[in-house]
Amino acid sequence: MKQNIAEILKEALKLPQEARAALAGTLLDSLDETVDRDAELAWEAEIVTRLKEIDQGKVKLVPWVEARAKIAGQ
Repeated sequence: MKQNIAEILKEALKLPQEARAALAGTLLDSLDETVDRDAELAWEAEIVTRLKEIDQGKVKLVPWVEARAKIAGQ
């Protein structure tokens, strides 16, 4: 089993940065065994609102590379 995990990790590290981030997020989400339905509904509503704002041109999108640099203080 350990060897399989090492191989999976080796392959995962070959993925592009965005794919590794998505994979990491999915793995972290899989650790949360309890689901707060109210929180899930609130997030879904927030996502719909934000998508509408994007579609209507009300917000300016920032590429992840730029956002990450800003977060890191660069």
